[in-house]
Amino acid sequence: MHLFDKPGSENTDAVLKLARKRGEELGISTCIVASCRGRTAQKAVNLMEGFRIVAVTHCTGFREPNFQELPDEDRSRLEQAGVRVITAAHAFGALGRAVRNKLNTYQIDEIAAYTLRIFGHGTKVAVEIALMAADAGLVPVGEPVLSVGGTGEGADTAVVLLPANTHTFFDVKVREIICKPAAW
Repeated sequence: MHLFDKPGSENTDAVLKLARKRGEELGISTCIVASCRGRTAQKAVNLMEGFRIVAVTHCTGFREPNFQELPDEDRSRLEQAGVRVITAAHAFGALGRAVRNKLNTYQIDEIAAYTLRIFGHGTKVAVEIALMAADAGLVPVGEPVLSVGGTGEGADTAVVLLPANTHTFFDVKVREIICKPAAW
């Protein structure tokens, strides 16, 4: 496992190269990437040629009502490059976050998210986007994939995992942590 000195987008290229190398070693050809504005997904297209890329974006309205962070032209460019793009509510958020905001109490989905953040924010994101991609039918359940997440912008974490659907969350298996930020 490779540890970065700190989290953040400056690790993106290294994360994708490490994920590619490990994917090639294990014969894994699918990589899920978190990509709100499309930059990380585009880097994956450039650095992971030959891999099937699935990009997971924030849902419309995540930052503000009626606003989608991934511009239509960038989505089109990614799709033309063969990237499958999913825009969906967070597996560890959405309704639970609405309950927290309204009633000032946490729900189980956010407790799971906070628990995964013990290993770093990017690890939580990598697990969450795998759930979302499985729910959308873009990756098969139970077959190993690479999943790349980050802290804020860019990527700083890559894992090998077996995806599951959100309603079978405990069937997710993180087989390896390829890279992540050291505790900070």
